[in-house]
Amino acid sequence: MDVTLLGTGAPAGLPRPDCPCAACATAFGADARAATALLVDGALLLDLTPGAAFAAARAGQSLGGVGHVLLSHPHDGPAVEVPAGLPQPGRVPDGRELTLPTGHRVRAVALDAPGTGYAVTGPDGQRLLYLPPGGAPAGLEEGSTRTYDLVLSDVVGRPDALARLRAVGAVGPTTDVVAVHLDHDVPPGPELRRRLAAAGARAVPDGTTLTVGAHVNEPDVPSVPRRTLVLGGARSGKSVEAERRLEAFPGVLYVATGGTRGGDTEWAARVAAHRERRPGSWRTTETCDLVPLLAQDGPPLLVDCLSLWLTDAMDSVRAWDDAEWAGGGERALRKRVTALTEALRATRRTVVAVSNEVGSGIVPATASGRRYRDELGRLNAAFAAECEQVLLIVAGQALVLRG
Repeated sequence: MDVTLLGTGAPAGLPRPDCPCAACATAFGADARAATALLVDGALLLDLTPGAAFAAARAGQSLGGVGHVLLSHPHDGPAVEVPAGLPQPGRVPDGRELTLPTGHRVRAVALDAPGTGYAVTGPDGQRLLYLPPGGAPAGLEEGSTRTYDLVLSDVVGRPDALARLRAVGAVGPTTDVVAVHLDHDVPPGPELRRRLAAAGARAVPDGTTLTVGAHVNEPDVPSVPRRTLVLGGARSGKSVEAERRLEAFPGVLYVATGGTRGGDTEWAARVAAHRERRPGSWRTTETCDLVPLLAQDGPPLLVDCLSLWLTDAMDSVRAWDDAEWAGGGERALRKRVTALTEALRATRRTVVAVSNEVGSGIVPATASGRRYRDELGRLNAAFAAECEQVLLIVAGQALVLRG
């Protein structure tokens, strides 16, 4: 089954008309995108957009063999001229299945937002799922569907849709996830590719033809790094970046190492802000005992953060007392850091950890402050050495140091 993407952008396209934003200003060439529309085996058109016939011609395709045009958006939208020879656009009711004379079967998938998703099974048995912008499947149960070969969805706008599909096995390691309905929320080019790769997805230029099931041989299909360290200064956006990297995965365990700090209202407000932006399917545990968690099998871990883990570890070995430090505290801390990094090396879980980068600031005025700064630098370096990907966040922008 071949799928030609006549467009991969948001309904208004990219760049948006008359939009002065930086993302639109740099969206040209292969990064310019028309509204998303899919041509399946030259017989089925999913979403009719302006200029569809010209887009098909540019892609080396023809709409002459299209027997059905199906709409996915929550409303029919502005009037679009139907090219000569095309049937009038329609919509399949939720849960109903349409069988085409070509042997394709199209089932309408109910969503948690207005609109219609379509699951298409080709004559060869290959399966794809196409979701409209802002939509995610509703009513999914584990085992209710087998794994799709290709998923085309609003990965940037609704990463939780991928998490839901992964939770029930509808998206697996062999699924090709392609982002569509791309808007100006993320700058095009390297930053878009980086964000999508973290979700196990990719973007392709308008006019690309995908052969469903053949992506395993394509070099552009991303592999999600299993261990990632996200570094940054205060309020740099490092926690947001770490959370974004896992929001397309189900059942994430958020490991908070800072405790509750009873009576500290400012700290309580920080904790509440973090909880507010996490997906509802995530669980939270408050602990600094990371080694057992890394040794267990389970869903992805998000550890926020290593700097607070180090504070707890240094408290436990009485590192702030010079005599204790010289008399065995330093050796005890080294053992704790070694145990942590060895557990990270051996873990089979996906791990994203956050830590502060403090070595570029002013020299602390106290001996204990300098000791903490030095030990955090050593911990970050040791942890980073065991990670496939390391990022430094500066002013909300991610610099890839490794991976």
